[in-house]
Amino acid sequence: MEHIVTVQGIVTASDDWTPFAAFADFIEPTAAELDAIEAEMPLILADVDLLDAQIITLDRLPNELDARRIRRARNRVLSERRALANRTAGAVLPGGAA
Repeated sequence: MEHIVTVQGIVTASDDWTPFAAFADFIEPTAAELDAIEAEMPLILADVDLLDAQIITLDRLPNELDARRIRRARNRVLSERRALANRTAGAVLPGGAA
């Protein structure tokens, strides 16, 4: 069982106050968290591409090229979500969590 702790710096009157100094061990991601981010990176990049395509059309009416770019980006996001779900479907998580 993991304990949930508050992550706050200790407030003192000194000028050399550094936030999170008391919890330096908790700031860095673990190897498992980095692996999870790496596994999700194609989906993250696809989401960024979709957002970029949508942002382009914020200040104007989307033309045919913009609509095609958004449609392709949306399809890529769906494809990456499916691929990620298929990759992680057989993965066993520590602690028996599903």
